[in-house]
Amino acid sequence: MSATKTKLAPAHTLSRRGEGPNPIDIHVGARLRLRRTLLGLSQEKLGEAVGITFQQLQKYERGSNRISASRLYNLSQVLGVPVSYFFDDMPSPDQITAESPAESMSETDEFESMARRETLELVRAYYRIEDPGVRKRTFDLLKALGGDRIALLEE
Repeated sequence: MSATKTKLAPAHTLSRRGEGPNPIDIHVGARLRLRRTLLGLSQEKLGEAVGITFQQLQKYERGSNRISASRLYNLSQVLGVPVSYFFDDMPSPDQITAESPAESMSETDEFESMARRETLELVRAYYRIEDPGVRKRTFDLLKALGGDRIALLEE
């Protein structure tokens, strides 16, 4: 009896002991932190909602501890997002292994700007605008004020 062997894809993104957090765990943790901050939840409140300490949540957000499938599911339920949300915008395996530290810093800087209080307040105020037409015009105004006039002309 001959068994057919299935060829597995290479595990480019697996971390080995001592190499630091896995890039996927870092990405998932960053998405967790982004959603938590957008909802205005503290680490303590979210931890209580899913039955973990805020210290454990910190480790998840840094990527230093891996989130189990069941915990990720619980977090998605509490945060009101599908599980796939945590993997959105994840770079391909080739990009993860080829990424230089400078590129990582720019992604970190972008994330930190999204987590600023001013940004969060702006996003919350924007989504409180109930009329879709007014919300679209507000969005266009902000793009114009930010210097994105070319994108406005193309629309």
